Amino acid sequence: MQFFDSELCARCKGKGLCGKPCRILSKIKGYFPKKKTHFSGSSPPEIFIGRYNYPNINAGILSPEQIGQTEEMSMPEIWHEKNFGIEDIASRRMGMVYSRFKTGIKDAKKPGKFVDAIQQISMADKSVSTEFFLQKAPTTTFNLDSHTPLIGNPAPLKLVNLQENPHIPKKVDYLVSDTNAKANQAIKELYKGKTIVSHLAKLLSAGVLGIKYQRKFVPTRWSITAVDDTLSKMLLEKIRYYPEISEILLFNSEYLGNHYEFLLLPDKFSFEVIEAKMSGSVWNPFSQNTIIMKDYEEFHGRKKYASEVTGAYYSNRLALAEYLESIKRQALCIVMREARPEYSMPMGVGILREASRAAFRKIPEKFATIEEAFATMQTRMRLPTSLFKQHSFLLKNYKKQTRISQWF
Repeated sequence: MQFFDSELCARCKGKGLCGKPCRILSKIKGYFPKKKTHFSGSSPPEIFIGRYNYPNINAGILSPEQIGQTEEMSMPEIWHEKNFGIEDIASRRMGMVYSRFKTGIKDAKKPGKFVDAIQQISMADKSVSTEFFLQKAPTTTFNLDSHTPLIGNPAPLKLVNLQENPHIPKKVDYLVSDTNAKANQAIKELYKGKTIVSHLAKLLSAGVLGIKYQRKFVPTRWSITAVDDTLSKMLLEKIRYYPEISEILLFNSEYLGNHYEFLLLPDKFSFEVIEAKMSGSVWNPFSQNTIIMKDYEEFHGRKKYASEVTGAYYSNRLALAEYLESIKRQALCIVMREARPEYSMPMGVGILREASRAAFRKIPEKFATIEEAFATMQTRMRLPTSLFKQHSFLLKNYKKQTRISQWF
């Protein structure tokens, strides 16, 4: 595996192994919580299940040292709605303590004080007042991951008490209690019942969904992608039978230094994501070259994980599927993302899902030719659009096809 400077930045967590001051730590160090071994706070609600040393992992609850409504510390849906900036989000994230314990993934089926608390909090849709006793004070460190927003201040958990009954939606309570329903069935039913996607990921991660004997903890990184993948596949089952769009459509959005262009072409469903990680962005901080990542699928979907674009691929696809379902059409879609220098801190794929959804809430721009669409894109993009064209598998194949519309 090839490592870039950006991965060193992610791995050293502010220790200065690159020989330069840590630009991420310098922005957030003022927000770390006080060194305490006992505190009460309102979890947003949020849990985090780690993936290292799987199947023996760390699981825990995130909470600030304050009581009140803290939902905006956790939910990308709220961050985008309120147009929070990177430091707005980071200041809230780094104010939380990650009180964790070591466990096995199958322990999700076993009753216990820690397991019960983490599962109750995962089911809640509002902040939960909780008391924490720690074995030692939190460590001033943080985790960088492309899938999840900043997780910091880990501390070993000694005792936890919920100080109030969590507010659990009836639909969630019902499907958690249904030990005969498969996890993917429960996810689909909750989504149809308007449960937000970030809540669904917590439920899957906490091991409260699925057939009783199959329930287990799922690392948060995996659960986010699993939910996006499950829901988009559900929608695509119907979309593949819809008529094709009749004209070229273009959508765009921008959030936290992530600029998106969604090009939809009249054709059977297929999907491609091309990401350009520009010099100075969080995963390409020192190189002067732009890093290109891409993944695609044709009409029948893909069988392997999108290993280059990773979780963002599935978040983008869910946003597209929601739009196509709303207009009852199918299309070929090429997603082009510029991760710009302004994207200086990872905020997770949740913000990319919300940015993608925001693009599809706009009125589309319509074009007679692909060239006209790319000319309009270029007015908004910093990199030459030719860079994306030359890396697009679907566009090359699309241009080779003879379409019946050419003759009418």
